[in-house]
Amino acid sequence: MSYYQRHIFFCLNQRENGEACCGQHQPQAAFDHCKVRVKSLGLAGPGGVRVNKAGCFDRCAGAPVAVVYPEAVWYTYVDRDDIDEIIDSHLLHGRVVERLLLPPDVGR
Repeated sequence: MSYYQRHIFFCLNQRENGEACCGQHQPQAAFDHCKVRVKSLGLAGPGGVRVNKAGCFDRCAGAPVAVVYPEAVWYTYVDRDDIDEIIDSHLLHGRVVERLLLPPDVGR
């Protein structure tokens, strides 16, 4: 068993040149909300879930982007309700949220 059951990483990358990026979609607020909610549900910590910040995933066209490991499931999201659905379905019960999946061909 690994130290954490799952990791969720949020891209917080900001591009200064005006190119599309996750930073244009307030990912810090999504990260903060996820971290607080995961902790309040008792999911945080060893054997549970780790919520992490990340730099660029090079999938900017699908921004904002988060990925859940070890399953390597890539999500895009719009608001807190989407983050809550990822937490309730995937992080808590291991069920992928199909409607929020980032298409596999979306890159930069």
